[in-house]
Amino acid sequence: MNLHLVQARANRLANRRLLAAVGQLSDAEFHAPRTSFFPSLAQTLNHLLNVDHYYIAALHGDAEMRHIWARYVPATTAQALAPRQDASDVQLIEFCSRLSAEDDERLIAFDRGAGLEAGPREPLGRVLAHLFMHQTHHRGQAHAMLAGTSVKPPQLDDFILLGDRVHREADLRALGWTEPV
Repeated sequence: MNLHLVQARANRLANRRLLAAVGQLSDAEFHAPRTSFFPSLAQTLNHLLNVDHYYIAALHGDAEMRHIWARYVPATTAQALAPRQDASDVQLIEFCSRLSAEDDERLIAFDRGAGLEAGPREPLGRVLAHLFMHQTHHRGQAHAMLAGTSVKPPQLDDFILLGDRVHREADLRALGWTEPV
């Protein structure tokens, strides 16, 4: 079983649910000051997408990763952010679908300002673990911020265990996905 693919798919499902809920807010509520690491849902969710772009570029060996980060233009509405996040999630799923267990130790180069040759190198498995943890961390913050609005925060953690399948069937149908029984 490709656990990175399972996590990438769970990531997409959680992002879709969260952004569908956030999309019910007015633009003012999307940008409203809130207590968290980033002071609004807009800043938190745009940060997630920008980091995704950077890490996906690194996973693909894209020497432009630092420039991709620097050129990021934040979405001004949740409705504009959702399809961009979904496209990023699809890229990550496609990447993970091609992985084998042997890939986990392959080194991924990062440009942290001094170029790829001078930047750190990390095992792919750890890079993906970090990326999924980063997503979960900030999605949790956005979930908590959403709890301070009139929109009920969605369930975000029923995408991995087989016993929770019933809770994700509608999401799977919407994406045309199937799972082993």
